[in-house]
Amino acid sequence: MSGWNYHVTHFVTSAPDIRHLPVDTGIEVAFAGRSNAGKSSALNTLTNQKALARTSKTPGRTQLINLFQVAEGYRLVDLPGYGYAQVPEEMKLKWQRSLAEYLRERVCLKGLVALMDIRHPLKDLDHQMVMWAIQSGIEVLILLTKADKLASGARKAQLNAVREEAKTFLGTVEVEAFSSLKKIGVDKLSQKLDSWYRDLPPATEDDIPAE
Repeated sequence: MSGWNYHVTHFVTSAPDIRHLPVDTGIEVAFAGRSNAGKSSALNTLTNQKALARTSKTPGRTQLINLFQVAEGYRLVDLPGYGYAQVPEEMKLKWQRSLAEYLRERVCLKGLVALMDIRHPLKDLDHQMVMWAIQSGIEVLILLTKADKLASGARKAQLNAVREEAKTFLGTVEVEAFSSLKKIGVDKLSQKLDSWYRDLPPATEDDIPAE
C-alpha cells in the first residue's frame, strides 16, 4: 500500500530548460525515455488520470520539461522524449542537452524512472541517460513498459536479462516490468516513489500555519 496519494497529482508548469524551472528545493523524481516508450501512459496510470500527461499516436509530443505536484515540495517531472520523434536533428540535440543538464545539475532530483519498451530495452541513448544519472549519484528504476506485449515466460526472461545487464552500470539500478494496459508493476513503481520521497515526510495539517 502506497504511503502517498498519487491520484491527487496535478500539473504545475512547463519549462524549456533548467533555468526556467521553479526553485531547486524539495524532492523531484523524473520520468525519461524514448519518445515511444509509453512515458505519458505510465504517468497517467500511476496517477489514475487519463490526461495528466499527454498521450499521442505521434511520439515526441513532450518537448518541454513538465512538472507535476504530488504534495507540497514533492514533484514528478516528465522529461522530453528522445530518439524516435520525427523532428529536426537540431531539435533532438536540444532535447538531449536539456535532459543531460537536468540530470546533472538539478539538486533536488532524487530518482530517475527510465522507461524502455520491454521488447527493445537499453538502446544507446537509454544507456547514456542512465549513466548521466549514476554519475550524478541518482538512483534509477528502469521500467520495462508494454510488458503485456510478451507472454509471461518471455517477459520474465527479458526482465532477468535486463537485470543482469543493469549490473554493469555499477550504480543503484532496479528493473521492473510495467504495463499501463494491464496495470503490471504499478505497485512496484508506487513503492519506489514512496522510498524516494521518504527523506522528507509529507506535510500534515499540523504543519500548515493558521491564517
